[in-house]
Amino acid sequence: MLEKYACKTIEEHRNALKEIVQEISLLGLYRCGFFNKAAFYGGTALRIFYGLDRFSEDLDFSLVEADPNFRLKDFLKPLEDELSSFGFEMQVEEKRKSTRSAIKSAFIKGDTQLHLLRIAAIKPPVSGLNPDEKLRVKIEIDTDPPGKANFEIKYQLLPVPFSVRLFDAPSLFAGKVHALLCRSWQNRVKGRDFYDYAWYLSRSIPLNIQHLQARLDQTGHLPKKKLEPEMLIEMLDERFDTIDFAKAKEDVKAFVSNQETLELWSADFFSQITRQYLRCSE
Repeated sequence: MLEKYACKTIEEHRNALKEIVQEISLLGLYRCGFFNKAAFYGGTALRIFYGLDRFSEDLDFSLVEADPNFRLKDFLKPLEDELSSFGFEMQVEEKRKSTRSAIKSAFIKGDTQLHLLRIAAIKPPVSGLNPDEKLRVKIEIDTDPPGKANFEIKYQLLPVPFSVRLFDAPSLFAGKVHALLCRSWQNRVKGRDFYDYAWYLSRSIPLNIQHLQARLDQTGHLPKKKLEPEMLIEMLDERFDTIDFAKAKEDVKAFVSNQETLELWSADFFSQITRQYLRCSE
């Protein structure tokens, strides 16, 4: 699994290690029946199964049908055991929340240097890496999912053959546009949202506008209005005009290898490619 990355820098080794942990975690979840109830989505799903050319840190899931009594912790020990079976000494712990939320979270944690020494041809001390650095992968699952998403089954062959239920590409695109429109960034603009948005457009992936409508309705951003493509373009234009694209580029630089793709970023760039390439599917 490591060989496909052709790592040269410590950052590339770190990202490869995280992604291998992510993929083995998916295998562990598959073995314990997690994907009978849930589907994979987000940037990591897009990278692993659709070829997104940037690294993504977290594992994001959604139940297929709402279930307020869903227990994420029932799946965490099998996930930890799966990692252990491949030699990864990781702890998988659910995050305790002080308030009730539809989003349940957990963290996979382990020693970065220890695992790089085990799986890569690296000898200590590892230059550029704090010996105490911890590898962390966040897991989140939405137990009250918005409707109108479509799903598909995809397969992985490594470390062994297994299957994953995930959102189809148009539904993934809808989730990304919702994040781009509605995410509260404060002073840290998530440039990854804009990178992924341009990637979807470049692949001519249509947007599942009904699923986007359901997401906007759920979060209160489009009360009692039918979302039309023209309205969506206006909403996107307004959002682009508020963005500090210098900060957006800084956010995403660590996750992409070809940073020349970021040079054109501006409100005008995103407005024009939206009008030229955005297509919606019902």
